[in-house]
Amino acid sequence: MTESAQYTAEELKAIREVFVTGVTPECPRCHIHMTERPIGGGSFGLGYARKREWLICPRCRRSAIYDLRRGTRN
Repeated sequence: MTESAQYTAEELKAIREVFVTGVTPECPRCHIHMTERPIGGGSFGLGYARKREWLICPRCRRSAIYDLRRGTRN
């Protein structure tokens, strides 16, 4: 069977559990630290602005995006 191009739900949960502690998580497949990239968005003048973090594995290029306020996956 070929490997999935996306993380599984269990892998995303494990990444989130580490990330919310303030530690940069490792890719569950490559076991190297993921790169963090902040993502802004929304209309600041309208009172809607989301603060998200994009975690990317530098080796396999898989990624996960989390809403920092909610601590959840987007």
